[in-house]
Amino acid sequence: MIVAIDGPAGTGKSSTSKAVAAQLGLSYLDTGAQYRAITWWMVSNGIDIDDPSAIAAVAGKPEIVSGTDPEGPTITVDGVDVAGPIRTQEVSSAVSAVSAVPEVRSRITELQRSIAASAEQGIVVEGRDIGTTVLPDADLKIFLTASPEARAARRSGELKGSDVHSTREALIKRDAADSSRKASPLAKADDAVEVDTTELTLAQVIECVVTLVEEKRAGK
Repeated sequence: MIVAIDGPAGTGKSSTSKAVAAQLGLSYLDTGAQYRAITWWMVSNGIDIDDPSAIAAVAGKPEIVSGTDPEGPTITVDGVDVAGPIRTQEVSSAVSAVSAVPEVRSRITELQRSIAASAEQGIVVEGRDIGTTVLPDADLKIFLTASPEARAARRSGELKGSDVHSTREALIKRDAADSSRKASPLAKADDAVEVDTTELTLAQVIECVVTLVEEKRAGK
């Protein structure tokens, strides 16, 4: 059972995906963390983030390993635990530029497909192009949405004390970058089920997605 959960930042993708995977005994993959990991490596190694050819030239160098246990997902780069460092503002502000480079996307997409293929019990994969590009044959595709205001409130809550207005502006800017990039833009797959999380609690979103997965399983 392969479940693809896509959507912009702040819609509850990570929390929902982890909880659904844990509840249903599936593996879990946060693809955004992989793009953050390769971005962290680029920044740490002094690669010019504004030079796509410089990024492309070294896209194959870092070894990225993702742990798929939903209760404690891990991510390492060249053996270093980067779960904390990849969430810094420096990485957040550079990740759209790095992930827009086609060589980066093909490298990470290949990695994501191999992880999904080796998940014996099935997997919940969350990101922005899973249903459209990475796993177009996923058993179930879900696209989470929410109003910019709701997403900004959630994200600024996660970032402890950040300004909601500036968070909203940053989210809108990232949406525009991710939706307009040439390689695998953020988009809803034609056969995805859209779930608007604006007025829903996290528990309600999880319950909704679990129900969709169970209905799909029953119909297989």
